[in-house]
Amino acid sequence: MRQGAVGTVRLVERDGRRLVEKRLSDPARHDTEVRALRALADSGLPVPQVVEEGAGVILMTELPGARLDEGDADTRLAALRASAVLLRRLHDLVAPEDLPPAPDDAAIIARYRAADGPALPLAIPPSAGVVFCHGDWTDGNVLAADGRITGVVDWEAAHAGDPVRELSRAAWGAARKDPRSADALIEGYGADPAAVRAWFPIHAAELWLWFAEAGPPEYFAQLTAELRAWPG
Repeated sequence: MRQGAVGTVRLVERDGRRLVEKRLSDPARHDTEVRALRALADSGLPVPQVVEEGAGVILMTELPGARLDEGDADTRLAALRASAVLLRRLHDLVAPEDLPPAPDDAAIIARYRAADGPALPLAIPPSAGVVFCHGDWTDGNVLAADGRITGVVDWEAAHAGDPVRELSRAAWGAARKDPRSADALIEGYGADPAAVRAWFPIHAAELWLWFAEAGPPEYFAQLTAELRAWPG
């Protein structure tokens, strides 16, 4: 099934109840997902509830709705805007002490420069604080039905991090599919556009490094061409 995008996910039935079984080969990511979901159990956010957890396996409730990347462009855009309200609610929460730290942006910049990536205006913006972050807020991890957000899944990258950085990562990634997406997320969240966009080069560098190391060659070539044309 495509409830989420990472790990092996399938629907199972237990005592007449449909549940989602997720298997993660990385123990650290498995533990992070369980900790995040348990911390959010009473938050009011539409997240799966952990039913049972064992070595490498998480059994959780199935959420209604379809992934945003399965809808048409305008429906996706409206849902992204609505999802930004939930992202802000998440960021109002204090991150559990046992969540991993945020990505090391200084290390990302150093690795990118050492790999001789296309020229980018790389600088780490001022911190906006440390909050509960999802880690991968994308249209593949947000579910919607009948115009409302029904679920946020795939919490294995959750961490304690900068809220503007997380919003920016979501906005930059979504805008690669539809340029309107960045404004939709920023406006839905209620953030300063300049502060959000200041993080864009770091997200570009991080994705370039991922494609350089593990991504399909054609995607790497496409992204390299995009970054070479970076404005300014």
